[in-house]
Amino acid sequence: QVQLVESGGGLVQPGGSLRLSCAASGIAFSFYAMGWYRQAPGKQRELVAVIFSGGSTNYVDSVKGRFTVSRDIAKNTVYLQMNSLKPEDTAVYYCNARRVTVEFWGQGTQVTVSS
Repeated sequence: QVQLVESGGGLVQPGGSLRLSCAASGIAFSFYAMGWYRQAPGKQRELVAVIFSGGSTNYVDSVKGRFTVSRDIAKNTVYLQMNSLKPEDTAVYYCNARRVTVEFWGQGTQVTVSS
């Protein structure tokens, strides 16, 4: 059974930081592209950051220089370090694992940036 379990969300003030974690089980973790998506109320889900099986990364323009995606293969865990958070980063953040046509989703974790 495949499970992706996110943690680390919460309420943070503008300019603050959070680190999201996504622990994966039931998949050959190192062979999957691991992505972080987010969905704000009334908006479509968007890809925020991805780390590919080879270790390269990609980010949506709005988070470049502020967010960093990384992984620990030994722990089957992917992270999203979020710095200099803005109110517009408020959303539910989802972990995604993808390999060719197969993909899995986590349940999501809420991130709220507000003073």
